[in-house]
Amino acid sequence: MVYGRLGGSEPMSPIDEPTPEPKPNSSKKRKLLLLSLVSLLLLLASGAALGVLVRIRASGSGLSEPSLPIRPSQAISRTCSRTRYPSLCVSSLVSFPGAAHAAERDLVHISVNMTLRHVGRALYDAASLAYVAMETRVRSAFDDCLELLEDSVDQLSRSLVSVSGAGAGASAEDVLTWLSAALTNQDTCDEGLSGARGPVKDEMVKRTRDLAEMVSNCLAIFAGSAVNKDFSGIPIQNRRRLMAEDGFPGWVGRRERRLLQVPAAEIRADIVVSKDGNGTYKTIAAAIKAAPQLSNRRTVIYVKAGRYDEILKVARKKTNLMFIGDGKGKTIIAGSKSVFDNVTTFHTATFAATGAGFIARDITFENWAGAGKHQAVALRIGADHAVVYRCNVIGYQDTLYVHSQRQFFRECDIYGTVDFIFGNAAVVFQNCSLYARKPMDLQKNTITAQNRKDPNQNTGISIHRCRILATPDLAANKSTYRTYLGRPWKLYSRTVYMQSYIGDHIYPAGWLEWNTTFALDTLYYGEYMNYGPGGAVGQRVQWPGYRVITAPEEAGKFTVGQFIFGSSWLPSTGVAFEAGLAL
Repeated sequence: MVYGRLGGSEPMSPIDEPTPEPKPNSSKKRKLLLLSLVSLLLLLASGAALGVLVRIRASGSGLSEPSLPIRPSQAISRTCSRTRYPSLCVSSLVSFPGAAHAAERDLVHISVNMTLRHVGRALYDAASLAYVAMETRVRSAFDDCLELLEDSVDQLSRSLVSVSGAGAGASAEDVLTWLSAALTNQDTCDEGLSGARGPVKDEMVKRTRDLAEMVSNCLAIFAGSAVNKDFSGIPIQNRRRLMAEDGFPGWVGRRERRLLQVPAAEIRADIVVSKDGNGTYKTIAAAIKAAPQLSNRRTVIYVKAGRYDEILKVARKKTNLMFIGDGKGKTIIAGSKSVFDNVTTFHTATFAATGAGFIARDITFENWAGAGKHQAVALRIGADHAVVYRCNVIGYQDTLYVHSQRQFFRECDIYGTVDFIFGNAAVVFQNCSLYARKPMDLQKNTITAQNRKDPNQNTGISIHRCRILATPDLAANKSTYRTYLGRPWKLYSRTVYMQSYIGDHIYPAGWLEWNTTFALDTLYYGEYMNYGPGGAVGQRVQWPGYRVITAPEEAGKFTVGQFIFGSSWLPSTGVAFEAGLAL
């Protein structure tokens, strides 16, 4: 039986032959030119930063920079031995200025610098292809890659500032998150290209060759460095933060603590969206466009009740935006894009958010393409410190794309069929209801498809104190359509269910193979103190990577306080949360 995601992102049914895309308009040309210039400046800046380091080391030793040695230094050999791609690590470092005589501690930021330069160069080179005529499917994958490469440049730049000691406030957990996200970005780009064809696809593959492996090596070097000795494959314990007496960080303002608790009518919004014209704007797209960029201040957008048929994106520079609706089923953001529109799964999202600090409350996000259109995302999030509170997320296959970085969902209702919660964020669902729906004939339901591809990534799906339920149409046919807790999309897939109610629609084995024995000994799937008719573990799979968790200490690593370090940033949102295990 064939169903679900083929090759990670492609539909199982034929798609109409794509048609050529028009060339970008003048405004898009200007944007791409600016993007290329920014990429080049980043390359020059990272080179200059490394040049300073080289000159300091040379002056300190009384030596000028020699020609590159044939053999790697002991520091390079030891450092690269900790990576998954040691040959690439050695060959890239021995040819990089300043690395040959660097100490191991300096190779940490040298590896980040080197990776940033390679990603920046790939972005610069890829942008030069923007004016080439492309088929629709190729254009979709190409646009995804440009966006993802740009995001990775930003994440690597912040990581470089942090590991070089030039920045303030970033922690080891932050750098792990940013490097993990950069690796996920490249993985997503590669998946989109794998479903394309033609000369542009070939050129993009050439320009991005080895990037995933280089980011993986960079992540491994940082994870194994002396600055982060407590890191292991399972999430690390969060360090103590300076907290105010009321349990909030001292820098949190009173207004932000109230934002997600008080009624919408009592909130003084910065922007009001109303379809009837009694607001600042009639469309959410106009409100997003008007919101400030790179703002440290919370911008509140109140979206009044109504159905908004819009395809929306909160881009990386739109930081700290908060969307407040009038309630589930009242404020509805709806779309119907699917892979049958000849675009990538990444491109199908009704609402996508990558700007850090994104918050949504009391809104329904829906993709109504239907089960027959296969991959069709309602909500995609790649924003760090994202919160989704009291929202509906409704679709069928691939409903919710928790793409990357740190996310928290509370009191949400999520509906779908195949892989309906998928992605590679570090995400916790708390007090949510996850509804499996009746799928297409011959399909099986899978609630999660987690795609952690590297053991050093601090990512995974944690489902804590939730309800695993069936919609009435599935409940009446549960013996015909099997439903599973999840299946491994990538080699190091990681998902846990803890202290949750599990309905009788869940098949006794609990978990489903992706492809025969793939990932069964490298995944981490766990269950801890679940209950309900589907919560019994006696007939669960016997995979090497599956475990019934019995120790609270192990389960605790997947709680809000430890897994997404929520005790440091969630209080600022005003969302109620439980940092640890329930008693």
